[in-house]
Amino acid sequence: MIKAGMETEAAHDHMLTTEYASLLAMEFNRNPVINDEAAFDIYTPPPHPNPASLPARPPVVTIMGHVDHGKTTLLDTLRSTSVAKGEAGGITQHIGAFTVPVPASGNTSESTRTITFLDTPGHAAFSAMRARGASVTDIVVLVVAADDGIMPQTREVLNLVKNSKVGLVVAINKVDKPGVDITKVEHALLAEGVQLETFDGDVPCVPVSGLTGQGLDQLVETLSALAEMQDLRSEQEGVLQGYVLESKVTKGLGPTGTVLVLRGSLKPGQHIICGGASAKVRMLSDSTGKPVKVAYPGMAVTVSGWKELPNAGDEVLTGTEADIKKALANRARKAEMESTLADIEAINAQRRVEREKREAEDTAENQEETTTTEAQAEGPKELRLVIKGDVSGSVEAVSNALEIIGNDLARTKIVATAVGDVTESDVMRAKAAEGVVIAFNVKVPRPVEAEANSQHVPILTSSVIYKLMDDVTARVIELLPPIIEKRVTGEAAVLQLFDIHLKGKKTTQVGGCRVTNGVVEKNKLARVVRDGEVIHEGHLDTLKQHKKDMTEIGRGTDCGLNLAGFNDLRVGDTIQMFEEITLPGKL
Repeated sequence: MIKAGMETEAAHDHMLTTEYASLLAMEFNRNPVINDEAAFDIYTPPPHPNPASLPARPPVVTIMGHVDHGKTTLLDTLRSTSVAKGEAGGITQHIGAFTVPVPASGNTSESTRTITFLDTPGHAAFSAMRARGASVTDIVVLVVAADDGIMPQTREVLNLVKNSKVGLVVAINKVDKPGVDITKVEHALLAEGVQLETFDGDVPCVPVSGLTGQGLDQLVETLSALAEMQDLRSEQEGVLQGYVLESKVTKGLGPTGTVLVLRGSLKPGQHIICGGASAKVRMLSDSTGKPVKVAYPGMAVTVSGWKELPNAGDEVLTGTEADIKKALANRARKAEMESTLADIEAINAQRRVEREKREAEDTAENQEETTTTEAQAEGPKELRLVIKGDVSGSVEAVSNALEIIGNDLARTKIVATAVGDVTESDVMRAKAAEGVVIAFNVKVPRPVEAEANSQHVPILTSSVIYKLMDDVTARVIELLPPIIEKRVTGEAAVLQLFDIHLKGKKTTQVGGCRVTNGVVEKNKLARVVRDGEVIHEGHLDTLKQHKKDMTEIGRGTDCGLNLAGFNDLRVGDTIQMFEEITLPGKL
């Protein structure tokens, strides 16, 4: 490129225009074919050349922490405190965002400022949602219970923060409980690499109680001060940039998505694109359900008017209706191409595995190895799942949690995922796949339930993700080959051998035995142990005591017995009676 006079375009991150790309192709004696329409897309707007001149925007604060560490109680208390002061504020499950007003510092002309809070689930299965929350936030509030300390999701949040440029504030919750040791929690955080202000670090630490409201004012003041230090600014006009926090199907409104605006403004009537979905904004509403005329940076609003349900975590951009149609077509074509490439890789991998198995079969030394290879060629058994959930983030979390259940012998396979109540088409899809319908936090209408019963399609419903995981794990275990355990119920030592004459000049061998352990029962299985090795397994043909047929003989008693189809008993052999117990497989 430098030799061709393209020094300024030779940087590794420079995007070539079609003209430059054509010139470069012709340098290598190639005939370029230009298709601007196929390359068209809507991209993130470039950063403002002078950010200091832009108006300030509210900080976006994400509440994170381990499950049951008090995040929801803390948010509820913040929300109720805000309402009690007569200010606008609210929180709902599907939005997970609300605004708290705070007094502005003396060096600003504004009388009040606002902080936008986002909530994230604490359960391990929702790690993707927490990562999404960390990617759009300015400050993370790490909630740590004073009576519980550092837990797995606490460490996960710390790793997310370390790998990003967001600010961190630690809130030690439940300090109102008697006997809690805040110093112990602070030292535990220090051991995890969190430099708290208590130990001359730069991470603020605020003791709070979500139950009583203790320390919440100090927490809000700390967040406000940290936001002023970050000097968060953004355009309030111009091209829109935001992210979908959550999406769901709302009765009466159709597909809706909660959009966090980061740059520009969002108004009714605008055409927006988000991944493979688009919308003409019909209505905006805030966290309390009130209509909003325009959403500025830092605001989270519910957007209705989507043609398809947007995916949580996708970027929201704006453009003309024609541009969005072109961009959607190209994104769909690109996704189809990537899917085809992935299918080709999967086919090649499958063919390679089959080729290796054929080679293994050809070089197998005995029939046992061949049988093993054939058993492996069948592949693991699959529990096929059709997943329905209340919001797209939950569907994603449930899918991620369920798809990792299994091993080399049995596993789960997700056939389809969607948002909304369970429908008859979901039941028929599960029927065709011989699978199970998973309904997370959604309703199953009676006609659909009746259809599922008639089609013998199981529907697992729950609003608790770890209960669903337990149910699915139990069904995967049922697919595993059972574990057969042999439990010895009695033992007898062979002391003497007798030949008994039968009709037709035939003889059979009877062992004179003494029961040394347990009970010898005629209806149990028997095995002959000689020099520590099992040489025969089968059933008893005869069990007698003084010419009297017996069904069982207890310990210390002499008896005579012989085994069906076996006439090679020897003095000193041990005859063990056992039963086979079938146990479920283990993952």
